[in-house]
Amino acid sequence: MAIDGLIVLDNTGRPIIQSGFRLATAAYPLLHIDAFNTAVLKSQRAGDIEPVIYVAPFNVSDPPTACCHVECGDIRILAPVSGDVDPLFAFAFLQTFIDILREYFGTISAATLKDNFDVVYQLLEETLDSGGHPLTTSPNALRDIVLPPSLLSKLLNVAGANITSAINSGSGLGAAGGPFSSPIPWRKAGLKYNSNEIYFDMVEELKAIVNKHGTTLSSSVWGKIETNAKLSGTPDCLLTFTNPHVITDCAFHPCVRLQRVKRDSAMSFVPPDGHFTLAEYRFTPSASATSARFQAAGATSSVLAKENVPIPFLLKSTVELTESGGTFEFILTSRMPSQTLESIVAEMYIGEGAGGVKCVAARGDGGNMGRRGMPDSSSGSSTGSWAFDAKKMVVRWEIPAAPPSSVWSLRGSFSSSSVVRPAHALQVRFAVSSYTFSALKVDQLKVTGEVYKPYKGVRGRATGNIEWRW
Repeated sequence: MAIDGLIVLDNTGRPIIQSGFRLATAAYPLLHIDAFNTAVLKSQRAGDIEPVIYVAPFNVSDPPTACCHVECGDIRILAPVSGDVDPLFAFAFLQTFIDILREYFGTISAATLKDNFDVVYQLLEETLDSGGHPLTTSPNALRDIVLPPSLLSKLLNVAGANITSAINSGSGLGAAGGPFSSPIPWRKAGLKYNSNEIYFDMVEELKAIVNKHGTTLSSSVWGKIETNAKLSGTPDCLLTFTNPHVITDCAFHPCVRLQRVKRDSAMSFVPPDGHFTLAEYRFTPSASATSARFQAAGATSSVLAKENVPIPFLLKSTVELTESGGTFEFILTSRMPSQTLESIVAEMYIGEGAGGVKCVAARGDGGNMGRRGMPDSSSGSSTGSWAFDAKKMVVRWEIPAAPPSSVWSLRGSFSSSSVVRPAHALQVRFAVSSYTFSALKVDQLKVTGEVYKPYKGVRGRATGNIEWRW
């Protein structure tokens, strides 16, 4: 069995687009839409919805099915599945389809999809066949079949000119000669650029859970090498690293030659045109390497030795709960030796029925009053800012930039009309520019098969999502 189809819902739960389903009954997609909307109504928060929802059959003789769903902006994409289907297969296709939509439209929203109904339906037909199996999912091949939306194409369609047929036939507008004319599935034929460039972004994300004593319970770093290639012809690239041993569990783009990777840990490939993910990997340092990456900032060597990946900040918390509310104090200290922590956001769920939130955000362990909402140039940017989301019952603490070894604090209180049930953890997100947790370094990039010498660029970027318990 395979994926039965796709359904796109807006933020109110109403369907706006759906593919042609393999099953004949018209009630089948409606059952999954109703099951999802019912799960949303029963859940207290959006994050409480199970990723795979059980769907009871319409007729007693029919087998039950399941609904896999993902959120993207203000829309939700459902993938009904039946029979013996691995849900991960459906989620992998959903993520691939979302990447295709981003490639075509940039920002994905309900308004964008409504304005481009024809393009979305064509993409659904080309990416998923009538049997529920993925077909063409490479953006380079899809662009030869489904023309990306543009003002020129819309004007020509209104005027009655079939621009897609002209491109597919290779006459006039099409330099490649038509769909699937290239011998390489992921790369077009006849590409030409005035300026040949290729860029590599090594993006790594740290996910960790830290207990109230500052000890890391679990941590992992997942990274990917995002590439943007603007190269003429059919170049053959060889990417080598100075320390390839720091990465494990690699997954590669189909263009990468696996035998070369196994032999000498080098990536040999003919790149697709434009943006693509060259490789994904996991980083797990040794205990000896961990202790030397960050400043101790009061942590003992025994604690650092237990960390798989070091946390780039220290968070001290003091929370006191009463029958009618509670008080809290959080002190965040940067442990970065030279880099600046950027876009720090810490959120704490204080429970249903809470209100009357009052806070003071400051730089250091005390100081000036912070401003509710977004920071301004005078106080918010220097002390951070805070806000209370009455709908989600979440206190949000924002620090635009935390220099090395800087200290930030948030003190506050809240009242509650019922039994106080806050989440005993803070969710902290942050980013670091020009930095990677693995310290993976590119040795060189060789380009053969073409006479030009392209411009090459490499940079790193790190993000984090930490659950710090109190």
